[in-house]
Amino acid sequence: MNKNNYAIIMAGGVGSRFWPVSMNSFPKQFHDMLGTGETLIQKTFQRLSRFIPKQNIYILTNANYNDLVLEQLPEVSQAQVVLEPAMRNTAPCILYAALKIQKENPDALMLVAPSDHWIEDEEAFSKNVLTAFDFCQEHDALMTLGIQPTFPNTGYGYIEYDTETEHAVKQVKQFREKPDYATAKSFIKQGNFVWNAGIFMWSVASVLKAFKTNQPDLFQLFEQGISSYNTVDEAKFIEENYEKSEDISVDYAIMESSKNVYVLAAEFDWNDLGTWGSLYDKLDKDADNNAVVNARTLVEDASGNMIRTKGNKIVVVDGLNDYIIIDKDDVLLIFPKEKEQDIKGIRNKVRDVFGDKYC
Repeated sequence: MNKNNYAIIMAGGVGSRFWPVSMNSFPKQFHDMLGTGETLIQKTFQRLSRFIPKQNIYILTNANYNDLVLEQLPEVSQAQVVLEPAMRNTAPCILYAALKIQKENPDALMLVAPSDHWIEDEEAFSKNVLTAFDFCQEHDALMTLGIQPTFPNTGYGYIEYDTETEHAVKQVKQFREKPDYATAKSFIKQGNFVWNAGIFMWSVASVLKAFKTNQPDLFQLFEQGISSYNTVDEAKFIEENYEKSEDISVDYAIMESSKNVYVLAAEFDWNDLGTWGSLYDKLDKDADNNAVVNARTLVEDASGNMIRTKGNKIVVVDGLNDYIIIDKDDVLLIFPKEKEQDIKGIRNKVRDVFGDKYC
């Protein structure tokens, strides 16, 4: 296993579209969403540890989730948990982690991966990332893994790549925002578009160069703390300076404005598990096409439902089709699957009426 291989698991999100299971105090990455016996972050950690030394895997998360990380990943030391004292999107925390890693190992190659994606073919995933690492070792490159689109999805951003080379690694022409249906269809028809999965690879030298060039103020802010990184003084510096950073994604900060961006089309099945509907699509179904997690069901004239409870509860459903039925402690959600994008707003309404305790 290459000692220069590093990973950052992004685990600071709230997962509000998975409410009421995912809450501010206990978000989705720390739940066993598919009923497999492992939480999403545990699955991600084990997947990465196939080709990255466990001591080189950093968990980037909100300070409130520190104890959850250490509880669920006992192989991780406190030094590997990189804490954000304030929410500032993905660019500041990735820059911060990259500077920490560079100080430890200037020759490091980095993978940045979300904690809540579902990937079944882990061997293909490992192969693709190592191919990207090899490319980044030889080139000044910012790389991403793209997902081959299976239908004109309007919920993902797209990456358009250059078709001039026959090499598997393609140069990115441009990033495209989430399209409408007609535009998504045209992307699929053109054949040189992939979904943006938010999985990145680069050398620390290349990514820091990109930040210094494209985000000089942000780079200077975090560069000031180099002497304190990986020491007892780090927490104090971050506490005093992190909230000064701009709220900006790594896509906007460096990927979309850099010329040395490349994409490798993934060879594995992928699901970003962003909504109850995406979880429904991933799960096995019963004879009535219902997806069931942690529940015992008795259904009559009911199909296409996503049903999840806590503690193997008995659920009786009659005459209900294509609904999300989620039972969690003091909250019961019964919601049309076609309106799942509204769950985030419903969660906010519940907070306003009943308080933060339920969100």
